[in-house]
Amino acid sequence: MDTQHDIALTRALAGVPRPLPSSGVIHVAAPHPNRFTIVGNHLAQHAELSLTAIGLGVHIQSLPAGAKVGIKALTAHFTEGETTIASALRELEAHGYLHRTRVRLANGRMVTRTVFCNQPGAVLRGGAVVVPIPVVAAPVPVPEVTPVVAAAVPEPVSGPTPVPAESHPPVRLPSRTAPKPPRPPLPQPRELTPELQRTASALLAGLRRHAKELVLSEDDVEELIPGVAAWLERDMHPDAIRHALTTELP
Repeated sequence: MDTQHDIALTRALAGVPRPLPSSGVIHVAAPHPNRFTIVGNHLAQHAELSLTAIGLGVHIQSLPAGAKVGIKALTAHFTEGETTIASALRELEAHGYLHRTRVRLANGRMVTRTVFCNQPGAVLRGGAVVVPIPVVAAPVPVPEVTPVVAAAVPEPVSGPTPVPAESHPPVRLPSRTAPKPPRPPLPQPRELTPELQRTASALLAGLRRHAKELVLSEDDVEELIPGVAAWLERDMHPDAIRHALTTELP
């Protein structure tokens, strides 16, 4: 494997424009067809941010909207502790990349709104495109009402003595329960590559670490792989997929 890697690296270096630097790093840059994030050098080479804060800023910028970026969520994802993560978040706040405010939802609950600016300087100059984030009111639960049906009282009937009820065959009323609608089909990837299949399988198998009730069999994992692979193919971050699958379970 090392020999194959060395041969591949030698071929890649042959395509790097000359002259090569006599010291320091040499970049072998292959284009990204998908799943990439554009990060400004003002963040990647920031002179006052720590390496942890720079890495955390790049990570947050790569996440989709709605992903959890609180201290608890980040600590669960990385090996750094809560103190280190909290310090890095404060650095990003101090330099204008991160903004955290407390807002009240329509149902009265207080939540933290987190906004990440990929170019704080553009925000100060008024050149940033601001996308409003709507505050969604929590649905008001509607109490279930059980209808009360009055029992019918039979009128006296003249004629022969009725046959005891025990001799009549039971009357079966039709069920009022509507049939369940068929489950909508899962999204399908354009191409289920081995890499997408491995990533989707590992994500599904690891869900039990985040939700104990999600213990999937091998058949369950095989059935769900195409849907997760379709999300991954559309550049949805694995953390966002994991959050969608483990939040508000019945």
